[in-house]
Amino acid sequence: MDRFAVENLFGIQGLNIAWYGVIIASGLMLGIFLATLRARRRGWSSDLVLDFILLAVPLAIIGARAYYVAFEWDYFAANPARIIAINTGGLAIYGAVIGGFLAAFIFSRAAKFPFLKLIDLVIPSLILGQAIGRWGNFINQEAYGALITNPNLQFFPLAVYIQSLGEWHQATFFYESFCNSILFVIVLLLGRKGVKDGTLLATYFVGYGIARTVIEGLRTDSLYLFGTIRVSQVLSAALVVVGIVMLILIKKDVLKTKPYEGKYCVIPPEEIDAE
Repeated sequence: MDRFAVENLFGIQGLNIAWYGVIIASGLMLGIFLATLRARRRGWSSDLVLDFILLAVPLAIIGARAYYVAFEWDYFAANPARIIAINTGGLAIYGAVIGGFLAAFIFSRAAKFPFLKLIDLVIPSLILGQAIGRWGNFINQEAYGALITNPNLQFFPLAVYIQSLGEWHQATFFYESFCNSILFVIVLLLGRKGVKDGTLLATYFVGYGIARTVIEGLRTDSLYLFGTIRVSQVLSAALVVVGIVMLILIKKDVLKTKPYEGKYCVIPPEEIDAE
């Protein structure tokens, strides 16, 4: 499949729209739509989501690129002009998540909106975006795992055929997309039960952390620390620990937030509770 949805847009040579970008943009739009619906159900204005996204998207892109560049610094130190060439690839999901969390922290302080309420509002959208975004790796023929030589195992979704290599490899991009889809359903169901603030974030940390720790060990394109340690596995394992600690603190009411009654509040909290 051609990696470009549109080539030479408006007749301009080299102005292309990649399928990867279309998929990422689709995931973003669906995520915004979902977060807007969830905000309205909680009595909050949709402007809350839109205002946050205006900050979150740029910081997520910067974070995704900075994360990748940091762990491939030997190459980029010798080719500094390539640092901003994101059209050639090199965006890391963990960097995007870190950028998004930084945006949430800044926004929550500036808007005086509870941090954990904001994060729990957008966590389902983040997971949905990750599940959809991984299909961009399928188009680009990347983020795959080890070689599969057994003909009986050479079928999708267990494996994916990499055209440039002429080989079948583990379809690790699909493994992660599938796990994220399950996690997406779980957090949505928890959200509808009205769990305490921070629970969805902690569930994401534990669920995604476990899945990524396992799947990252199968990939062939990991970023490494000190040449031997897979960075994403370390971060994923840390997320699991943090998530478990958070769940304990939330259950003991050590980690909690107050009701929100600021400018984004359309329906008073007591009326939401009464419903």
